[in-house]
Amino acid sequence: MEIGTITLLIVAALLLLVATGFPIAFCLLTVAVFGIIIWVKPAALASLASVALVSTTTDYFIALPMFIFMASLLQVSGVGSALYETMYKWMAGLRGGLAMGTVVISTLMAAMTGVAATSTVTMGILAYPEMRKRGYGKDMAMGCIPAGGCLGPLIPPSIPMIIVAGLSGISIGKLFFAGVFPGFLVSFLFIIYIGARCLRNPGLGPPIPLAERASWRDKFVSLRGVLLPVALIILVLGGIYGGIVTPSEAGGVGAFGALLIAAIYRNLNLRNMKEALLMSLKVNAMIFWIILGGSAFSVMLGLTGVKDFIAEILVTGAASRWTALILMLIIVYLMGMFMDATAIAIICIPIFAPIVAELGFDMLWFGFIFTMDMLIGFITPPFGVNLFYFKGLGHPGVTMTDVYRSVLPYVVLITLAWIICIIYPPIATWLPSQMIK
Repeated sequence: MEIGTITLLIVAALLLLVATGFPIAFCLLTVAVFGIIIWVKPAALASLASVALVSTTTDYFIALPMFIFMASLLQVSGVGSALYETMYKWMAGLRGGLAMGTVVISTLMAAMTGVAATSTVTMGILAYPEMRKRGYGKDMAMGCIPAGGCLGPLIPPSIPMIIVAGLSGISIGKLFFAGVFPGFLVSFLFIIYIGARCLRNPGLGPPIPLAERASWRDKFVSLRGVLLPVALIILVLGGIYGGIVTPSEAGGVGAFGALLIAAIYRNLNLRNMKEALLMSLKVNAMIFWIILGGSAFSVMLGLTGVKDFIAEILVTGAASRWTALILMLIIVYLMGMFMDATAIAIICIPIFAPIVAELGFDMLWFGFIFTMDMLIGFITPPFGVNLFYFKGLGHPGVTMTDVYRSVLPYVVLITLAWIICIIYPPIATWLPSQMIK
């Protein structure tokens, strides 16, 4: 059978299994096992055992459990409520202030947790009802929450970045800091968009009445709620940037800091610890199953010759190296609409990274724009995970169509920021280049 036909059959089988709703990790494993049996030989299945061991015990992935545990602790610690209280007192008097403040809080939470779910769920519970009660339009109150949540994996620390770094051999610390300026750029674009729309149409995000606004004294007192989160950010990211701790050690430091924050906010109890541990266990198990399944799938692509076939098409078939790169990024962009980011990284990085290196692109820059490309999928219909997080909160009168419509302007804005980072690489690469080795 020709290699082109084999490639099409593998892609079709994977898409068919994903469409059934079967967990992506087991879709990858199923296609890998049957692909090896049919197109290689059953004896080659023995190689999957060693691949599973190597892929799940690599040093890069040691950082994952601690950062996930840190994010789980912060979700139950009460830090989101403290940040929201501060934001409300400072920004509720502005047109669109609550929506802009939601993006600001999401940016801060992004720099603490590294996952999309934390700020999406927290702000969905705290901010959306308050905005609707204050007369905000449904789309304005809704769209900023899943959009702000996608900043979580973009600004360091970032769980998807750890996976991309582990698969490509890029420095985790440098990839983390490649996301700082682009993350703030996305946050800035979101805030400008909200402010401009509410300036033009005040009914979309009316300020609270003058009599209900906090005094200057109350505003400054409320800043206490920001001190602990900022201290944790400095502790974790400052330690990595200064070369004091490795990313893996920083995950442990961050988890310990999250424990202290939960204790200070008086939320460190058995119920919350159990919830955080179970949440961390589930997320870790899901990620490592996807890593295992993706590694098996990658081995199958190598044994069948599909990996070399795709590489040959991209390298020799494209008009230029930039055409090849753009084709790869478009493939990832489209996959993000239908597939989990971890699965995309596991499937694509082993194929694309060697091609990118051969074409002479900066691997750190590629690792970042690849990660940002995946993360756009967090808010891209029809299967953006943040959209389902928000819909799952069960707010009355909110349909999936409402969620899709509200988030579309933010998809355009984050895509614009991504294109800017492609055109002007120093936005992502300058800060990592200044790091202490």
